[in-house]
Amino acid sequence: MLLATLEKKGLERFQALQTDAVDTVACQFYQAHMAIYGQLWACGRKACHEEIKLHLEFLRPALEFGLLQPLVDYLIWLDNMLSARAIPVAHIAESLEYLADFFSGHMEAADAKVVNTALLAARDTYLASRGTKPAPPQPPKPWPETAAFEAALLDGNQKGALAIVNCCIDDGHNLIDIELHIIQAALYHIGEKWQSNLVSVAKEHMATAIAQSVMTTGLLRSTQSGQTGKRVLLACVEGNYHAVGLRMVADAFLLGGWDVHYLGENVPTPILVQEAKEWKPDVVGLSVAFAHHLHAVKETITQFRQQLGDARPAVMVGGLAINRFGQLAKALGADAYGNDAQAALIYANLIIG
Repeated sequence: MLLATLEKKGLERFQALQTDAVDTVACQFYQAHMAIYGQLWACGRKACHEEIKLHLEFLRPALEFGLLQPLVDYLIWLDNMLSARAIPVAHIAESLEYLADFFSGHMEAADAKVVNTALLAARDTYLASRGTKPAPPQPPKPWPETAAFEAALLDGNQKGALAIVNCCIDDGHNLIDIELHIIQAALYHIGEKWQSNLVSVAKEHMATAIAQSVMTTGLLRSTQSGQTGKRVLLACVEGNYHAVGLRMVADAFLLGGWDVHYLGENVPTPILVQEAKEWKPDVVGLSVAFAHHLHAVKETITQFRQQLGDARPAVMVGGLAINRFGQLAKALGADAYGNDAQAALIYANLIIG
């Protein structure tokens, strides 16, 4: 479902109003649900603000690209996450109505209509979809070793996790396949367990840290192909702190004979553009975890074109948000997108030749 979008002036006004919108609606929200949040005092007020702020972050893709589903998926995810923790969820739809009222009084009528249409359409679609789960990107097919690897991660057993990967390498499997079918598959499943309140945040973070350590050791044991002379610059766009998938992409390119500059998580756009100017990569790969990071991707590609002109590198995008909404790659101005590390390397080789 595609919606009407805001022009540049309307988007700027929406952005400028966000802080006031969060403060105003969170206050209404907190007062209306004092019985739920009042017992939490400062923590309750903070929870109100954070939730309303997230509503607006996921609303922006609808206003900029006309894409409603990321906001609906977020609302369904929020419903499932809160329900698993025995937290009431009736307030979710109500908070969207508060936001619609706020923007009606603070934006020009035509722009307010665009915002309110998106908010109320998201509310109605979310309410009709309650009890379901957002359709996830197709997860990687797990190998027989994946369950044992996941158990090792959750037990904090780094030696056990490493032993599984080493055994797979000894059996002739390459690291990129191991990362996809064991490490990534295990981390996906752990993420699903966290959403269902079966795994704590601490255990999820521990699992991620162990997985990254194991990946580093696996890379040291792996054989690199001959040098291709090609360069790739990899970064998580500003606001994206989920870098494990991009690390896998970096490993794939490195083992494929490319020179790799891996900048990691949350890279501000000016720094990313400056690095591209100085290092002159053939390809830039941008990782997008959530739909509200899409604006950062669009801005980065725009800056490449404005500052580098015909010398700009080819741009590939990937990550959970792109895997879920691949049609956005073209709207963002990207040259290609890849669903995983293997696909990213294949498409990059095709682009550069």
